[in-house]
Amino acid sequence: MAMVIGAGLVLLGLFLLFGKLWGGSEPAYALAAKAFVPVWLAVSLANMWVGVARAGYSVREELPILLIVFLIPAAIAGGALWRLAR
Repeated sequence: MAMVIGAGLVLLGLFLLFGKLWGGSEPAYALAAKAFVPVWLAVSLANMWVGVARAGYSVREELPILLIVFLIPAAIAGGALWRLAR
């Protein structure tokens, strides 16, 4: 779980880096942070699917993991969006 969250933070960093390289202004950072959230949701859902389909966990067991794995990087992206929008 920690590795997946870490991968999400690395992905967020890449999104923000590309936002800086392509836009250079604060709205580009904001767009990058906003674009990260749906991409990270898709990756988190894929992680849940692997846990259910391949590892044999039930959806009920994987749902709290999905919430934690999604919400931590998404909250950091929201914080970055709030910080960069000022």
